[in-house]
Amino acid sequence: MTGFAAPHYLVSADELAGMVGSNGVRVLDVTTRLTSALENTARSKVFDLGHIPGSVFFDVGSAKGAISDPSAELPWMWPDQDRVNESLRAAGVNDGDRIVIVASTPRSGIDSGTMWCTRAWWTLHHMGLDVAILRGGVEAWARAGHPLAADETPVAPGSVAVTSDGIVGRALIPDVLSALEGAACVVDALSADNYNGIDPGYGPRRGHITGAVNMPYLDLISSETAGFVDADEMGRLLSERGLLDGPVVSYCGGAIAATVVAFCCALMGNDDVGVYDGSLMEWTRDSSLPMTDPSAL
Repeated sequence: MTGFAAPHYLVSADELAGMVGSNGVRVLDVTTRLTSALENTARSKVFDLGHIPGSVFFDVGSAKGAISDPSAELPWMWPDQDRVNESLRAAGVNDGDRIVIVASTPRSGIDSGTMWCTRAWWTLHHMGLDVAILRGGVEAWARAGHPLAADETPVAPGSVAVTSDGIVGRALIPDVLSALEGAACVVDALSADNYNGIDPGYGPRRGHITGAVNMPYLDLISSETAGFVDADEMGRLLSERGLLDGPVVSYCGGAIAATVVAFCCALMGNDDVGVYDGSLMEWTRDSSLPMTDPSAL
């Protein structure tokens, strides 16, 4: 992973092949195939048909999934420590384990494995765990000639106990407003069409948070499922938008794609980043919060 400031946040398929089956390593598959009701069908439709041997299906994608607050009104909201402990222990994670997040992309352009990998990484990393992402995903694993398994390996309940609530990784409305006053750079991780109000958006108002810059997360990958661009290209894209030089608040529709930009900032050495938890699903509902719709101008 030459050129990245934090190369240990990524592993290659060959590196993972040398780790699979080792004590102290747990591979979590976060592949997501969502229904319109935000239910994840990837276990039966993808994982059970072929996955990295020894990996455990870990449902991050469902609206109230493994690392989301089940009591929140909005989907995918930040979990508490008990929720994370419960989910990780069920997946067989023990204290001190190195966790490797993997995924595939079942439907190109719909079920981006990249953003589910980075969402899992973002939450677990900020909960104080040792976690990395498989670069290129299950697709890269298969291309490298490594085998896939159809049977899930049973795991004993784990003993992990997270010690951090991860709050430093999360931003709320007051943090966004403070950032807009100059405390941080606010970045929209969605497409240019969404940023410019051409797409329908994620709520009653289109466009972007007034003052935000646009860094489409898809520009940071060269292939499906965490096939990140090289360090030179990533550094150029982030630097052009002022995302490597100080505090950043990243957002998208529901705080998933926003973690791609946030992860890339961390990969390049900027750890002063928060992901706006409610993102546009929350922001667009409050007409007092500033938005700009370039398509209406």
